[in-house]
Amino acid sequence: MMILRKALVSFVSLCNLPHFTCSFLHNTHLSKSANVMTPKTFISSSSSLDTTTDTTLNHIDGINQLTNSYSTFLLDMWGVMHDGTHTYEGVKENIQNLRQNGKKIIILSNSSKTLDNAVRTLTKLGFVPSKDFDQIITSGDVSHRMLSGDKTLKCSTWNILDNLIQQNKKNVFVLGSGDNDEEYCTSCGWNLSSIDDADLIIARGTFTINDGSGNIISKNDDEEAYFKALEDVLDKASKRQVPMLVTNPDKVRPDKDLPPMPGAIGDAYEKNLSSAGLDNSLVKRIGKPYPEVYELAMNDCDDTSSVIMVGDALETDISGGKWSNIDSVWVVNDGIHSARVEELMKDDNVSFEDSLNVVLKDFSDMKGYKGDDRLCPTFAAKHFRW
Repeated sequence: MMILRKALVSFVSLCNLPHFTCSFLHNTHLSKSANVMTPKTFISSSSSLDTTTDTTLNHIDGINQLTNSYSTFLLDMWGVMHDGTHTYEGVKENIQNLRQNGKKIIILSNSSKTLDNAVRTLTKLGFVPSKDFDQIITSGDVSHRMLSGDKTLKCSTWNILDNLIQQNKKNVFVLGSGDNDEEYCTSCGWNLSSIDDADLIIARGTFTINDGSGNIISKNDDEEAYFKALEDVLDKASKRQVPMLVTNPDKVRPDKDLPPMPGAIGDAYEKNLSSAGLDNSLVKRIGKPYPEVYELAMNDCDDTSSVIMVGDALETDISGGKWSNIDSVWVVNDGIHSARVEELMKDDNVSFEDSLNVVLKDFSDMKGYKGDDRLCPTFAAKHFRW
């Protein structure tokens, strides 16, 4: 299980969350014993903090400052609009004001679930999806349409998956959420199977392992059994060179204790493949920051300079905006980097503005970004408010 843990610890470092703990690490603390740098080691005392950045980060007090410059707003959900249970203060009013100003609003969510689930979630949170949003795109829905062989999908496809569908090789092994995993696969024409017979692995959750036999292994019921089975699955899969479709590239969720997401499994499987000298192209991620969801969102857009991405995560939302050549708003105080920013302000006596510079610099340094590749959102805002 060491490879899996290393992959997760690596992402924790990128998030700059030094007190991060997570059940997915299987009670393993972030330490030198894992042969990786602990997050605490690359941010030292305030006297040595480098708060300089390569580009200028523009701070805004509200989204109303952007209405004269942008006509289309791509919105992340969790960490920007809500916390999984409650809508953040001012978000509904913000959406209404954007609509009244004639703005196009498109949801870009890395949820592994399909469109109908996103509609139910938004409705439960008090929105009227058909009225409030022009389009709702989830990574799970795009993946489902790809698995179905949907020819109307107006985005790049994955040739490995296309070939499997063409050859009618549709046995799938599921690393799931425990919520309609089997229905998700069978409704697009795939059959659940053991890893020994699987043509494809779908990573859509970090809670269950399902081979269709009825013997579902749940992390909540038996964590030891889950991790042992997961390690065995990834080992067998890499030996058989089974491709993996990750239907949610997120590695952690901006929730209490930052629980893990399927993107962490994708990273772990890539490390397995690399250790065996195999091709990492066997892992395909659908969702931010990867291009397919942005291609769908901007399919009818003639001027990408009028589009802006609003999100909380540097790894997905802000990087996705940069890779798609559109501007971005980094929403800080409700999202995944908020704990690190708060810590810098409290423990190192750094201003809010300088703390963002530190987080951005460390992110780019840890990712190895140089020159123009270094990440800097166009704007930063404390909250997604008007």
